[in-house]
Amino acid sequence: MIRSTSVLSVVLVAALVATVRPASAQQPAPDGARPQTPLPGQLPAGAAKEKEPEKTAPPVPDVFTYNPEGRRDPFVSLLLRGGDMKPTRESRPDGLPGLLISEISLRGILKDKTGFVAMVSGPDNKTHIIRGNDKVFDGTVKAITADSVIFSQDVNDPLSLVKQREVRKYLRATQEGK
Repeated sequence: MIRSTSVLSVVLVAALVATVRPASAQQPAPDGARPQTPLPGQLPAGAAKEKEPEKTAPPVPDVFTYNPEGRRDPFVSLLLRGGDMKPTRESRPDGLPGLLISEISLRGILKDKTGFVAMVSGPDNKTHIIRGNDKVFDGTVKAITADSVIFSQDVNDPLSLVKQREVRKYLRATQEGK
């Protein structure tokens, strides 16, 4: 313990001596003026300062283009896939051809001479009669059975291998869970 303390004090004294300039090294200033010692980071009065190169930003291109080269587009939402994207109501036609399959709710199924017909309603609470092969905005009516309507929905997802999927809407909600 004593030896490490004496070694430490010797190192501190040596560091102090190295940082302090001896008084004999300073030259007296003419006319009794106080000598100017440079502050840390400053150059002495007689030293010439080297000119630093100017830092300029690289030029910015005027137009940016994205080249995917087999990668996915980063601006396409991962949450809403192609079939889930809802077009605006202004771009769709009125009536049954303007309804999305996800917006249709089945109200009833009737049987007539030609087969089954279904009564459906949309988000505007208007009732429409649909038959087999009727067109809706994102698909067609594939078939109508005694308890459900089967739609063929067009899949608008560029990453999907399947271009159409079958969507079944049941008359009673209890049968959907089976």
